[in-house]
Amino acid sequence: MKYVILIHSNPQPWGHPTGNFMPEALARPQEERERGGVAFDAMLEELSKSGELKGGEALGDPVSARLYRWDVSGTVATDGPYAESKEHLAGFFLLDVASQERAEELAVSFAGPGDTVELRPAYVWEQ
Repeated sequence: MKYVILIHSNPQPWGHPTGNFMPEALARPQEERERGGVAFDAMLEELSKSGELKGGEALGDPVSARLYRWDVSGTVATDGPYAESKEHLAGFFLLDVASQERAEELAVSFAGPGDTVELRPAYVWEQ
């Protein structure tokens, strides 16, 4: 079963890892932040070795985003980000796991201070 973990954040300035720019993360002691980073890297390595982590990417600053919308007169392109959003998509991870329970177990580990993590199943195409 494939799932996507979407990381929503709004670091100021924009950068990765987002925790280096989020007040909630920066309020934690440096040693605690370093331990968390080491543990996160170890988890990613374990998931890669097990085959559960299929990929992922950090995304650039949303101010460089372009939005494309269909219109009867043709596709309309506008600059991003979504003006009404306070959080933006910062990155994603693609998982291939045995169950929804396993995906939920892992999603908790991706949540960092100041971030929101969205777990979404990949769409299953009918054969």
